Amino acid sequence: MDEEGLVEQESWSPVHRERSQTSGSLSEGSGKKRKQQGVPGMGQQGPEPQTSDDKEPCTKRVKPVAKTLSAPGPPSAKVTPLKRLSQSIQRSISFKTEPRPPGYIPPPRAGGCRRRSSKLWSETFDRVSEELSAREVKRQEVIFELMQGEQQLVADLNLVKKNYYEPMLTLAILPEAELREIFGTLDSLAPLHEDLLGRLLGLRQEDGTVPELGPTLLDWLPGLRAYESYCCHQVWAKARLDRRKQEPAVGEFLRLCQESAFSRKLELWSFLDLPRSRLVKYPLLLREVLRQTPPEHPDQAPLQRAVALAQDLVGLINRKTGEAECRFYQQRLSYPEGAPRHPGIDRSSLLLCHGDLRNSKGQRLHVFLFQEALVLTRPVLQGEQVVFQLQGPPLPVGQLEVQDLPDGGARLGGALRERGRSCLRVSAGARAHTLQAADAFDKQQWLSRLRQALAARPPPELDGSLGPLAALRLDCDPPMDHT
Repeated sequence: MDEEGLVEQESWSPVHRERSQTSGSLSEGSGKKRKQQGVPGMGQQGPEPQTSDDKEPCTKRVKPVAKTLSAPGPPSAKVTPLKRLSQSIQRSISFKTEPRPPGYIPPPRAGGCRRRSSKLWSETFDRVSEELSAREVKRQEVIFELMQGEQQLVADLNLVKKNYYEPMLTLAILPEAELREIFGTLDSLAPLHEDLLGRLLGLRQEDGTVPELGPTLLDWLPGLRAYESYCCHQVWAKARLDRRKQEPAVGEFLRLCQESAFSRKLELWSFLDLPRSRLVKYPLLLREVLRQTPPEHPDQAPLQRAVALAQDLVGLINRKTGEAECRFYQQRLSYPEGAPRHPGIDRSSLLLCHGDLRNSKGQRLHVFLFQEALVLTRPVLQGEQVVFQLQGPPLPVGQLEVQDLPDGGARLGGALRERGRSCLRVSAGARAHTLQAADAFDKQQWLSRLRQALAARPPPELDGSLGPLAALRLDCDPPMDHT
């Protein structure tokens, strides 16, 4: 237990300590102790009265003898920078598993995890004008929520740089090139949101209200195009992070960070995905502000244009991100030796969904639903990256048929040969596969995406050849009624 823990323990359960001897009186003190105990088998005298020097408070902190008379020994091991960081982080969490007495309340720590404010706008400003209508109060609440979200995002972006990127770079946990690949252009997003937060605070009046929001948003929203490069790179960043965190140094650093107070128990990837989560909220928040804005309000028209602009930008970034994800997994598919690439997979520009399913033998597969093909694969490690080996020819979406199987309607393989739950069947011509999802919800998600793919497939092209006409005869048509 370290010194900090000793102080906490003495605060509720003082431990009696004898007065330690100095180096000059060590032998004298030990002889006096033997004289008090006496010789075994002989009469013993009563205890000697304590002198004033022996009467000391039981909680007095003294220097241990072991530290004063430490024998010369081998030099201590060198403490590396990573170990020092580990010790400092571990010191802040070392008492999580210590037994606590009933009613013990730990002292507050400086720099601990603060709870984020969840107060409403009407609770933050005491002098809210009574002349505001209920609709205007709701409008100000949504604007206040927008401002709070910007403030929290800026704090999180700065947290990632200070507590993850910079320490990993300083301690050489990962090379700078790999850190740039994992963190991407995250550093460029903080000034963007600091700019919006500053503008919104500048619009706020003394009573806390924001009269007009639309013109400011119309001027700021085009800057969201910076998200395109960040979001499109995320699939590569996550693959690199998942691979590197298996290394002991990286995994230990991330574990200590997750257990510390500043991380709020979130993993690093949760912080790296926060900007994307924030991006998709802008159309929702702006539509709600518009809904609470009266038609005659001067902010009505600018807000309508801002909502349309936000929807267009988010839709564009989502489409570009989907195309980047599709290209990533197209490159990770591993075909059998000598097998040609499937043209339907290469023509697809979007990956509609992918995830784990089990086949009728109980084997786990990773299934990809591209625009033009359903692909069953098995993930394997090839060198330093995960690739997906094709398990049989892909099923063309143009020939695909989907069947929802009731629970117990499919017999699965394995040791028990049990009847499966949450199963579905896909087929294309003579090829058919029975697949089992993790649960009923996962099954419905797959069925929904498969049906969407079937609905979006183009109609079958008519055969324009004249070959079948040669088999026709003139007398094959029914007689015509001229009456």
